[in-house]
Amino acid sequence: MSKIILFLERLSSFFSKTFAFWVIFFAVIAYLFPDFFKPIAAFISILLGIVMFGMGLTLSPHDFSEVFKRPIQVVIGMVGQFVIMPTLAFVLVMFLNLPPEIASGVMLVGCCPGGTASNVMSFIGKGDVPLSVTITACTTLLAPVVTPALFYFFASQWINIDPYSMFISIIQIVILPIIAGVFLNFMFRDTVSKVVVCLPMVSVFAIISIVAAVVAASAERLASTGLLIFAVVVLHNCLGYVFGYSLAKLFRMKLAQKKTLAIEIGMQNSGLSVALANKLAMTGAVDPIAAVPGAIFSVWHNISGTIIATLFANMSDKEEISEETEQVSSHDELKESIS
Repeated sequence: MSKIILFLERLSSFFSKTFAFWVIFFAVIAYLFPDFFKPIAAFISILLGIVMFGMGLTLSPHDFSEVFKRPIQVVIGMVGQFVIMPTLAFVLVMFLNLPPEIASGVMLVGCCPGGTASNVMSFIGKGDVPLSVTITACTTLLAPVVTPALFYFFASQWINIDPYSMFISIIQIVILPIIAGVFLNFMFRDTVSKVVVCLPMVSVFAIISIVAAVVAASAERLASTGLLIFAVVVLHNCLGYVFGYSLAKLFRMKLAQKKTLAIEIGMQNSGLSVALANKLAMTGAVDPIAAVPGAIFSVWHNISGTIIATLFANMSDKEEISEETEQVSSHDELKESIS
């Protein structure tokens, strides 16, 4: 049994590290052969629910402890998440004069909570991982109320929005699976700890399927709008990193927290935006292409996140280095005086 778990852990690690390749590969295949992948669109909500269930399996009450240890930093991260990204999305949409169907998709991405991938990137970038996990968990739990409210505020000028329907959808797609995962983790911790190593692989397969389904559904229009959407997504994501870092700097946080806020605010739960856009498309409220910004964001932010996390990992806080140098000097002086 242990050999099987070790094999699955290695396989999961392989797919996590090569995620960008596989998602781009299947996106291209879906674009070339859309009919094969279109039926998957009906299962997008279920696939995202599986990802959220996996997130729940990794959560425990301890993950929310940072709310009580340093509430100000957590609140700053949460407010930054739900103010900076929607505002950036709206500014980009208006400045570039995007058509309503694409504008609504970009706004959906901006109004969603932080993505779980941000926790991994914070770890790679030597950021404040506990703070990252707490902000992600808190913004996710607030999403049923905040995301529909923000989307209605910014996007109701383009489409008819039913905030209550969005609230119910987010409860079903995100909150209930997370609660189920947390419950199972609490009740069967030993068993879950053995299975949890496979979660990255399951999440990768689910996200690949979601992206492929969205690309297939909008294949005909991607040729004319794909580059524009990609450009907006890149700007939105990169500006999120910049403003997130600047926000932490404004409040004089340490380097680890600056890294975390940059990554946490720049990376979104774009899978949720895809699921919500797909549900809206089924009711005829939006064009299916509204799901494309979220699908492209899912691919791009994992690439950009890896790059920025690598850059962050090689950064050091000058103040922290100065303090360490002073401590070493004091220690040496003490040794000399004793000798």
